[in-house]
Amino acid sequence: MEKIRLGIIGLGNMGSGHLRNVQAGKCPSVELSSVCDIDPARLEGISGVAKFTDVDAMLASGRIDAALIAVPHYLHPEMAMRCFARKIHVLTEKPAGVATRQVREMNDAAARSGVKFGIMFNQRTNPLYAKAREIVQDGLLGQPKRLVWIITNWYRTQAYYDSGTWRATWDGEGGGVLLNQAPHNLDLWQWIFGMPRRVRAFCSVGKYHHIDVEDDVTIFAEYANGATASFITTTGEAPGTNRLEISGDRGKLVLEDGKLKWWKLDVPEREFCFSAKEGFVSPRMAYEEFSAAEPEGHALVLEAFAQAILSGSAMIARGEEGLNSLSLSNAAYLSAWTDDWADIPVDEQRFEAFLDGLRRQERLHPRKK
Repeated sequence: MEKIRLGIIGLGNMGSGHLRNVQAGKCPSVELSSVCDIDPARLEGISGVAKFTDVDAMLASGRIDAALIAVPHYLHPEMAMRCFARKIHVLTEKPAGVATRQVREMNDAAARSGVKFGIMFNQRTNPLYAKAREIVQDGLLGQPKRLVWIITNWYRTQAYYDSGTWRATWDGEGGGVLLNQAPHNLDLWQWIFGMPRRVRAFCSVGKYHHIDVEDDVTIFAEYANGATASFITTTGEAPGTNRLEISGDRGKLVLEDGKLKWWKLDVPEREFCFSAKEGFVSPRMAYEEFSAAEPEGHALVLEAFAQAILSGSAMIARGEEGLNSLSLSNAAYLSAWTDDWADIPVDEQRFEAFLDGLRRQERLHPRKK
């Protein structure tokens, strides 16, 4: 087999984008075999492939080796498990799901099936984030102290939120900026810096828009080793900022405006602090700077997924890893709902009870445009 036969489930904005990437030849190891959407109008104008309005019919057709899932968030685990039951490889869009319990069940099903399972964390393909991870994970920054990420360039207008009745709802999307825009950043946070043990979050619902979910979030996190993290995001600021700063006892990283800046201390800060004889001196340091163009990450993730099926090479992001970023957002929601700290792993029963209550409330009182 020189190419995988791919079926795309869902032809909204993301699914259509993946279709165009394959048709443009950006994924040479992928042959688009089938597409599926419950809306027949979205299938019009697509030629040369089998078209389905029923996902089970596509999965049973024998026409696909792998499926790319690009449907609403709640359906990601369900669709993935249908594929696993038929030994069909899966690449799912982010987030992995809405609640960690369903995602753990999906991960378990993937492990039992033995097929390849990936997730579309395309921002991992950015060389600057990859370099930052390498520096931190290789211990070159020393003992981790702090991560601060201000990611407020997700600006959206009210027209964006009014473009679909499902958008920015607990029942349709399962959340707001944390579940729609920020999963990439949450993934990069834990991919580079690791998972915290607990979070304290403040999620403002409809602060800048007429919506029932959060559009402004501040998270503070604590780690078992004493390190901390602060994460700020919103869809209501213009101009926005994207600045990631990571400190360790051997230096600091700052990633902003397409550059990664690295300050490297000659000696560990803790050692210098207690050996210096003067009170207003700082450690000597070296400086290095990196810049790199951001690649077309979606196509790279899909091609790497295909190569993993064909040759066993590594994927850019394994599907099971989607649990980590979702654990961060689930814990943040639970912290905000209870006005208290939330541990990780999250209390799944308590989280789902709150979420179900919000969904029921929305159904009784739907948002009016």
